[in-house]
Amino acid sequence: MVTVKVGWQSSGSAADNQRVLLSFDGLRGVTGSAITDRNGEAPFDAAPGSDKAIVNGTTRHHGRIEGRVMVYI
Repeated sequence: MVTVKVGWQSSGSAADNQRVLLSFDGLRGVTGSAITDRNGEAPFDAAPGSDKAIVNGTTRHHGRIEGRVMVYI
């Protein structure tokens, strides 16, 4: 399981109601989307790997995703 935590770049505070999905390198494909909760967190039932975290259609992280990854919008 991995979690993407989304925060506002201007303040660092949690960004809720943001659509997040993961795009995996190789043959793993793309996850369904998840909406961040009031803590800015979107959990995924996915194994760690080399992935992209996409928030509202824009890639915000490209690299290893494991545990919790923080991204800013």
